[in-house]
Amino acid sequence: MDQLRTRLAPTPSGYLHLGNAISFVATWALARARQGWILLRIDDLDATRRRPEYLEDIFETLEWLGLDYDDGPSGPDDFLQNYSQQLRLPYYQKALEALLQTGDVYGCTCSRKQIQAAGTDGHYPGTCRLLARDLHAPKTAWRVSVTGQTEVCFTEWRSGKYCLDPGREMGDFVIRQKNGAPAYQIASLVDDRHWEINFVVRGEDLRASTAAQMYLANRMEFTGFQQATFWHHGLITDPAGRKLSKSEGAAAMKSWREENRSPLEVFSMAAQWLGVVEEIGSGPELIDVLRVRNEE
Repeated sequence: MDQLRTRLAPTPSGYLHLGNAISFVATWALARARQGWILLRIDDLDATRRRPEYLEDIFETLEWLGLDYDDGPSGPDDFLQNYSQQLRLPYYQKALEALLQTGDVYGCTCSRKQIQAAGTDGHYPGTCRLLARDLHAPKTAWRVSVTGQTEVCFTEWRSGKYCLDPGREMGDFVIRQKNGAPAYQIASLVDDRHWEINFVVRGEDLRASTAAQMYLANRMEFTGFQQATFWHHGLITDPAGRKLSKSEGAAAMKSWREENRSPLEVFSMAAQWLGVVEEIGSGPELIDVLRVRNEE
């Protein structure tokens, strides 16, 4: 690829946990080892879940880890004034209107309870697809119709071509919520296109989201996103084997800082994710090891 362009994309809906920190370190080290470019993109699409303490925690965690970035807010005030997704709503709306022109969007009034009652493992069964709901009626979500042969393929870092069918993985997914707000799939895609992101790091539980966004990119001819490389990494789990969630518990980076634990623990775990067997004593050391591997 050309210059590697990636992003750190936390959400201010809880305190960052160990899985977030390891993913950030791995992303940062890979980018810096390749003279890449890093964006700090804070996803506050759901402004009702944003809390000042969670927003502050993002910057405190990045500072504690020693991670720098090339574009993005310098702090909470700068974020709210210049980088919040709430300021980018017109861009998302423009993309939604473009999708309307494809003829694949329809209105849906189904509740979560109704979808669960359909017994499709949470996948939308297409109930409203042929009912011609008014797209602009109150409490009406917009879904994109994903029917027929809809398999999409993308490049998975270290393993090559990977293909998924978003119709089978998600069904007809939501692109605008019932409250009129754009859904994650469209906002994330539009932002990645805007900042020309070509290397996306996500947990393996978000492969279906990647397939959905790739489907939208194909429909809207967002060629840059179509050519991006993805790394869907493994997940950090709690002792019971459950995926970590944002919390104030032992896995929260806030707790680690309060306990005066060393960020080198996080760097060592990130190094293991990256297949580095050498002992790592700092962020620059991890970058140097990865840089040497790139040159070999």
